[in-house]
Amino acid sequence: MGNLVFVAKETVADETRVAASVETVKKMKGLGFDIVVEAGAGAPSRIRDGEYEASGARIGSVQDAAQADVILKVRRPTADEIAGYKSGAIVIAIMDPYGNEAALVNMARAGLTSFAMELMPRITRAQSMDVLSSQANLAGYQAVIEAAAVYDRALPMMMTAAGTVPAAKVFIMGAGVAGLQAIATARRLGAQVSATDVRPAAKEQVASLGAKFVAVEDEEFKAAETAGGYAKEMSKNYQAKQAALVAEHISKQDIVITTALIPGRPAPRLVSREMLKAMRSGAVAVDLAVERGGNIEGVQFGTVAHVEGVKVVGYPNMAGRIPASASALYAKNLVTFLETMVDKDTRSLGLNRADELIKATMLTDGGEVVHPNFVDPDQPTVKKGDL
Repeated sequence: MGNLVFVAKETVADETRVAASVETVKKMKGLGFDIVVEAGAGAPSRIRDGEYEASGARIGSVQDAAQADVILKVRRPTADEIAGYKSGAIVIAIMDPYGNEAALVNMARAGLTSFAMELMPRITRAQSMDVLSSQANLAGYQAVIEAAAVYDRALPMMMTAAGTVPAAKVFIMGAGVAGLQAIATARRLGAQVSATDVRPAAKEQVASLGAKFVAVEDEEFKAAETAGGYAKEMSKNYQAKQAALVAEHISKQDIVITTALIPGRPAPRLVSREMLKAMRSGAVAVDLAVERGGNIEGVQFGTVAHVEGVKVVGYPNMAGRIPASASALYAKNLVTFLETMVDKDTRSLGLNRADELIKATMLTDGGEVVHPNFVDPDQPTVKKGDL
């Protein structure tokens, strides 16, 4: 295998992140790669072409992708982009494979060996490659910042000669990576914070950050976590009990931030119009699951909607709203994964298909969709000889 890495400029309109930083270009050079960065790729993340050049990369154009052995991206390549890649190239990106099986078949037919970074297993060895965590961390932080920007009062309690400003009440729904960072950020800004989650382990984590935990703690709640650390889908009965508790609690809140998302499924509906109607006029709700349909009834993709007197923030790609930070972390995730594919003795690419990281994240290889979760039985098998 060759050693040319191409860092693509993202083509999706609202994607501000880039797949390489100055530091990761230096790291890849040290691993024995030659790097071509598409002109302007880092501009939205405040990385100038000259900075990439100074770190050892060459600035090129989209045509350079045709010679690349490895293509690094943020988003899954489009059909036009795929047409410009050579057969056998390795493509690493956030692939969003669920519901996009046809796009995976397209990559297979192009002979690409593709990897989905969001499928990285949650094991100790892979923590530094976990894009879901790195990006969710920033999304949770930014959700609070966006809420504070839309909210028309101060978040911390302020005692002044002119009177006291009460602390804003912030309720975080979902205490995963994004939720815990949202709790920590809201606490730093002086808000009075509470949170809920269906995973029992979350109770202690929420309390450790100084927030109040709110949940129906019955027997179903005690068993509501998968081996991978994700929340299980709860029964209708539990959802009804939890909804009643949340409805009563939410009516007293100034800001609500929802973070609930189960990989591969539509976002669960957590906040109804009736709940929003019960909130104070001018209250704010931020929906971090808007790209999967949203947790909040009435949320509108890409804007701030006014629903029952509440400002509902529906910005997608929340981490991408702070692209300089998001790109730095994402690029580090990528280069750490890429390093596992390099033979230390020969300093060349060499995929170990038995490696658990490779097996967990590989979508297409050898002309076929190979990930068991995304093999479509209705699609004819694509063999190498057919390419």
